[in-house]
Amino acid sequence: MTCFCTESAPKDAILSPVCLGQLWVFNDLTPAEREFLAARAKRRQSERGRTIFSQGDRANEMFLLKSGRVKLTRLFENGNEITLDIRKAGDFIGETVLTEAGVYPVNAVCLESVLTCGFAKDQLEGIVLERPNIGLQIIRNLSAQISQLSNRVEEMAISGIAERLLRLLTRLALEHGTPQDEGTLLPMLLTHEELGFLLGAHRVSVTRAMHELKQTGWLGKKGRFLLLSPPPPENRSL
Repeated sequence: MTCFCTESAPKDAILSPVCLGQLWVFNDLTPAEREFLAARAKRRQSERGRTIFSQGDRANEMFLLKSGRVKLTRLFENGNEITLDIRKAGDFIGETVLTEAGVYPVNAVCLESVLTCGFAKDQLEGIVLERPNIGLQIIRNLSAQISQLSNRVEEMAISGIAERLLRLLTRLALEHGTPQDEGTLLPMLLTHEELGFLLGAHRVSVTRAMHELKQTGWLGKKGRFLLLSPPPPENRSL
């Protein structure tokens, strides 16, 4: 399958091997259908700090992230802003295009240089009407997102901040981590405030939880990054 994103990406960009038509939500498509999707997708380069779309904007595009990471946040009336998720290369953002809500419920901000590959709403609707099987796969993707949000609610219901933080870091390690001899390296710089947003906890509580995880051997550092390294079973206190 032709990857047209290589023509749009900067020379030093690390592209996800996942192409638009190869996403798991598009399973069972024929090679011709995958080529059909890839050839019609729009590509766009966005620099670190740029807002791809803002909460309340009319939802008119959805993307596959070919490179970089994007932070999804939600701003509340009291002025609090909460980080809901961090999407990496190979993930979709902007699924609201497929709902009747009409607007994006979150902000999407680039944590680093990002290349997106996707469709405008009217273009995608035309593709779904023309290729019903693509529409079925997108529905499955949305169902998976609902399941992930349900799991996030369960995590927030756990009483101990340290245990909640450990579960969060474990999930981030599975999604973004790099295996090392000593454990799994989290190749991202997340402040205690950002971790607090992800947990629904105060920054001071996150600092204490980080200290507890380090004291019990679950967490360390390698250079500037966090290293998740489970201690032997007999020494695990969480």
